[in-house]
Amino acid sequence: MRVCIYGAGAIGGHAAVRLIEAGTSDVSVVARGAHLRAIQEHGLRLRTGGREIVAHPVAATEAPETLPAQNLVVVTLKAPALPDHARAIARLLAPDGVALFVSNGIPWWWNHGGSGEPLPLLDPDRHLWDELGPERALGGVVLSTNEVVEPGVVLHRAHNRWIVGEPDGSSSARLDAVLALLRTTSLGVEHAVDIRRAVWEKLVLNVAMSGTAALTRLQTWQVVGEPSLRRIVGGLVEETVAVAQALGWDLRDTVEVEATLRRFEGPGVTPSMLQDVLLGRPMEVEAIAGQVQAFGQDAGVATPVLDVLVPLLRGLSRSAE
Repeated sequence: MRVCIYGAGAIGGHAAVRLIEAGTSDVSVVARGAHLRAIQEHGLRLRTGGREIVAHPVAATEAPETLPAQNLVVVTLKAPALPDHARAIARLLAPDGVALFVSNGIPWWWNHGGSGEPLPLLDPDRHLWDELGPERALGGVVLSTNEVVEPGVVLHRAHNRWIVGEPDGSSSARLDAVLALLRTTSLGVEHAVDIRRAVWEKLVLNVAMSGTAALTRLQTWQVVGEPSLRRIVGGLVEETVAVAQALGWDLRDTVEVEATLRRFEGPGVTPSMLQDVLLGRPMEVEAIAGQVQAFGQDAGVATPVLDVLVPLLRGLSRSAE
């Protein structure tokens, strides 16, 4: 099986190394800049559990059009970048190939099997919907803390859960093939019958903390250690759970405010939005927070904390453009 990791940064680099280490597929990577040059010259290095794994992809390039057709494209680009790459991803897929999307937040294919229309905040010009098509997508949720600490080097800090499912909840030959491949690796792979529920369960954590950390530039334990900020984070948990419930996903049996807050009290973690702010990059505001606010508005769910947070995050992200 030919596999391309499209965006071999922190999450993509982790996946690429695990796949190459398994030796069960031909793995190419799409990357750019100094990170790409380091991969081309020295391979891709993953530091995990006190050891370093060095892996050499069959190809490493900034030009996906130079690669042969792929059976699986694992897309790990951040949500704002996805529309500009829709055509390239579509052209990279073999006729029976599939793209596994593991970006943070609400995925662009969310309405597949529902309204049949793209989400304007995530795919404003319909590039993903029309040029790639949601029927080519598998859903993925990754719970793993990784960071590119220097060009060509990914540090795996914690967790290793990789959840995959069909957007319509079905079983399929393509899903079985992808799960079988991923299970040959040391990734902690799980199958989710309801991949959207898995999205919501991770999204509660992202909505609650990522934007707050970005705006304050504080680590997670510092945010929840300040009583006024802790109340804001708790309010964001409650609002996200309420929006999910209004859309048909009742998370109250798995998500509790104080338990969620306690998850952030441990060793400091740098959430994705804070990483982006510190590096001067645009953030995944719409996928993580803006779309949840929009869902709430459509469903008549009050989201007063999000209503303040989202405009501030949009302004902060715009300053990095």
